[in-house]
Amino acid sequence: MVNLRVLRDLEPVLEEQRANGVEVRRARESEGNVIAEWVRANINPNWRVVCEVAFEQTPPAGFIAYKKNPADESLDLLPENILGFACYDVVTKGVFGPSGVREDQQETDVGTALLLCCMHAMAEEEHLEAVIGWSGMTVGYSG
Repeated sequence: MVNLRVLRDLEPVLEEQRANGVEVRRARESEGNVIAEWVRANINPNWRVVCEVAFEQTPPAGFIAYKKNPADESLDLLPENILGFACYDVVTKGVFGPSGVREDQQETDVGTALLLCCMHAMAEEEHLEAVIGWSGMTVGYSG
């Protein structure tokens, strides 16, 4: 259980990610298929449907981290730029997950940023607590 009334400040974590060329933000509904397919191919094939449910909500109940290309002005999210994702309120209200971070990003704070974004979103949506049903990040599915 996470007490959502006393959360670590989010902005310094996001600022650190931006300094590293990483954008962490709420997913857009229009990106749901791209993210769900990325999750299927790179994290866990069984989570595709769960991600689709998260990103069909209004607002989408999930966040993404991706490598920004300053030379690319396009708003299109490219699968090769996705570094990680995190969802909440999918299985039931007040539950965090699933989430996953690309294996080569495991030593960064991308996962921390995604987790904190979800916790802050849940607090803004008037949840008092969040349940994290499992711990550890899933990386590179090899099933």
